[in-house]
Amino acid sequence: MMRRSFALPLFVPCLLALAVLLGGCHDGVRDPAPVAGFVTDLPAFDAFIAGRPTPAQFRAAYPDVLLVLPGTMTTQEFRSNNSRYVAELDAEGRISGGRFM
Repeated sequence: MMRRSFALPLFVPCLLALAVLLGGCHDGVRDPAPVAGFVTDLPAFDAFIAGRPTPAQFRAAYPDVLLVLPGTMTTQEFRSNNSRYVAELDAEGRISGGRFM
Protein backbone atom coordinates (compact mmCIF):
# COMPACT_ATOMS: atom_id res chain seq x y z
CA MET A 1 0.00 0.00 0.00
CA MET A 2 2.81 2.39 0.80
CA ARG A 3 4.47 1.66 -2.57
CA ARG A 4 1.44 2.80 -4.53
CA SER A 5 1.18 6.17 -2.76
CA PHE A 6 4.93 6.76 -3.19
CA ALA A 7 5.03 5.82 -6.90
CA LEU A 8 2.16 8.07 -8.02
CA PRO A 9 3.85 11.42 -7.22
CA LEU A 10 6.91 10.26 -9.19
CA PHE A 11 4.89 8.90 -12.11
CA VAL A 12 3.05 12.14 -12.95
CA PRO A 13 6.17 14.35 -13.42
CA CYS A 14 7.82 11.62 -15.48
CA LEU A 15 4.74 11.39 -17.69
CA LEU A 16 4.69 15.17 -18.22
CA ALA A 17 8.40 15.22 -19.07
CA LEU A 18 7.84 12.45 -21.62
CA ALA A 19 4.97 14.39 -23.20
CA VAL A 20 7.17 17.48 -23.59
CA LEU A 21 10.02 15.45 -25.09
CA LEU A 22 7.71 13.80 -27.60
CA GLY A 23 6.15 17.09 -28.64
CA GLY A 24 2.83 16.85 -26.86
CA CYS A 25 3.00 20.37 -25.43
CA HIS A 26 3.94 22.38 -28.51
CA ASP A 27 1.86 24.76 -30.61
CA GLY A 28 -0.68 23.52 -33.12
CA VAL A 29 1.74 23.81 -36.03
CA ARG A 30 3.79 20.76 -36.78
CA ASP A 31 6.87 20.91 -38.95
CA PRO A 32 5.53 19.43 -42.18
CA ALA A 33 7.67 18.21 -45.04
CA PRO A 34 8.58 21.09 -47.37
CA VAL A 35 6.20 21.56 -50.30
CA ALA A 36 8.10 22.05 -53.53
CA GLY A 37 6.78 24.60 -55.99
CA PHE A 38 3.86 26.91 -55.47
CA VAL A 39 0.68 26.31 -53.49
CA THR A 40 -1.75 24.06 -55.34
CA ASP A 41 -3.43 22.31 -52.40
CA LEU A 42 -5.38 25.21 -50.93
CA PRO A 43 -7.23 23.21 -48.22
CA ALA A 44 -3.90 21.92 -46.86
CA PHE A 45 -2.44 25.43 -47.02
CA ASP A 46 -5.45 26.90 -45.21
CA ALA A 47 -5.11 24.26 -42.49
CA PHE A 48 -1.43 25.14 -42.14
CA ILE A 49 -2.21 28.86 -41.78
CA ALA A 50 -4.99 28.07 -39.26
CA GLY A 51 -2.28 26.65 -36.99
CA ARG A 52 -0.72 30.14 -36.77
CA PRO A 53 2.80 29.32 -37.99
CA THR A 54 5.78 31.57 -37.44
CA PRO A 55 7.40 33.13 -40.51
CA ALA A 56 10.28 30.66 -40.11
CA GLN A 57 7.85 27.71 -40.09
CA PHE A 58 6.14 29.12 -43.20
CA ARG A 59 9.45 29.44 -45.05
CA ALA A 60 10.45 25.91 -44.06
CA ALA A 61 7.12 24.44 -45.19
CA TYR A 62 6.76 26.48 -48.42
CA PRO A 63 10.31 27.43 -49.49
CA ASP A 64 9.28 28.37 -53.04
CA VAL A 65 6.54 30.79 -51.96
CA LEU A 66 7.63 34.37 -51.34
CA LEU A 67 6.41 35.40 -47.90
CA VAL A 68 5.66 39.12 -47.66
CA LEU A 69 5.50 40.39 -44.09
CA PRO A 70 4.05 43.73 -42.96
CA GLY A 71 6.47 46.52 -43.81
CA THR A 72 8.26 44.54 -46.54
CA MET A 73 8.61 46.34 -49.85
CA THR A 74 7.70 44.32 -52.94
CA THR A 75 6.85 44.84 -56.57
CA GLN A 76 3.21 44.83 -57.60
CA GLU A 77 3.30 42.49 -60.57
CA PHE A 78 0.33 40.18 -60.98
CA ARG A 79 0.95 36.53 -60.04
CA SER A 80 -1.76 33.97 -60.68
CA ASN A 81 0.19 30.92 -59.48
CA ASN A 82 0.01 31.34 -55.68
CA SER A 83 3.72 32.10 -55.46
CA ARG A 84 3.56 35.18 -53.22
CA TYR A 85 1.68 35.25 -49.91
CA VAL A 86 1.08 38.58 -48.15
CA ALA A 87 0.77 37.64 -44.49
CA GLU A 88 -1.07 39.24 -41.60
CA LEU A 89 0.62 38.81 -38.22
CA ASP A 90 -0.97 38.63 -34.77
CA ALA A 91 0.43 40.27 -31.63
CA GLU A 92 2.81 37.32 -31.10
CA GLY A 93 4.32 37.66 -34.58
CA ARG A 94 2.60 34.55 -35.93
CA ILE A 95 0.83 34.38 -39.26
CA SER A 96 -2.89 34.70 -38.62
CA GLY A 97 -4.08 35.11 -42.20
CA GLY A 98 -3.30 36.79 -45.47
CA ARG A 99 -3.82 36.48 -49.19
CA PHE A 100 -2.04 35.50 -52.37
CA MET A 101 -1.06 38.34 -54.70
